[in-house]
Amino acid sequence: MKSIWNGTLGFGLVNIPIKMYSASESRTIELDMLDSKDHSRIRYQRINEKSGKEVEWKDIVKGFKIEDKYVILEEEDFEQANAKKTKIVEIEAFVDERDVADMLFKKPYFLEPQKEGGKAYNLLRDALKKTKKLGLATFVMRQKENLSLIGVYEDVLVLHVIRFSDEIRNPADLKISSSKATKKEVDMAESLIKQYSEKFDLSKYKDQYTTQLMKVIKAKSKGKKTVLKKFEPENTPSKDLMAQLKASLQKRKKAS
Repeated sequence: MKSIWNGTLGFGLVNIPIKMYSASESRTIELDMLDSKDHSRIRYQRINEKSGKEVEWKDIVKGFKIEDKYVILEEEDFEQANAKKTKIVEIEAFVDERDVADMLFKKPYFLEPQKEGGKAYNLLRDALKKTKKLGLATFVMRQKENLSLIGVYEDVLVLHVIRFSDEIRNPADLKISSSKATKKEVDMAESLIKQYSEKFDLSKYKDQYTTQLMKVIKAKSKGKKTVLKKFEPENTPSKDLMAQLKASLQKRKKAS
């Protein structure tokens, strides 16, 4: 793994030199965009809208438009906005794990101690595990301020970038039905949840779609045609809800 950010993790007056690594990776198959006529690759170019000529990366700068003029920003301008937050992930508070909604989480990063930061790193890790708390912190990376939570995964400190409140859309705009389930239906649903409850084992779940798509690609490369299996899910009408719950319970019992 290659570190993407070097800096300091601070809580109280304790500072821990750290390196940050992306803790997840994309499993998508890399597909090229082609011209349907001759299968030539489609290239994206950085074109000057006035001259029509391509611009090299080294000649590209960033600017913010005010009225009809651009204010050009240099690297030091981004750091000047908040020099401290570009260098340190500072824990400002500790919160209970159960108080954080799952939808806030965006991306995880592993934190690794540098130089003589090992003891302080282990201290924070062990304290978080014992208290079941998460450290709430802010920092700047790639010219963007990030709100984050710091927790523990397999004895490693993990920084989870989470969403700010203004990044969450208001669910009040959704049209949710006011119809209510009967007590019998709720009891049956609870029984079904209990039947399907198990200890979470991440290794049981694999990216099947990518694997199967790769099989289709390999088959086509050999001139073989794959048979399309059609599938249309059937929605459960309200009147059939109880019957479907009972059938689900019976199916689960037979499988176990």
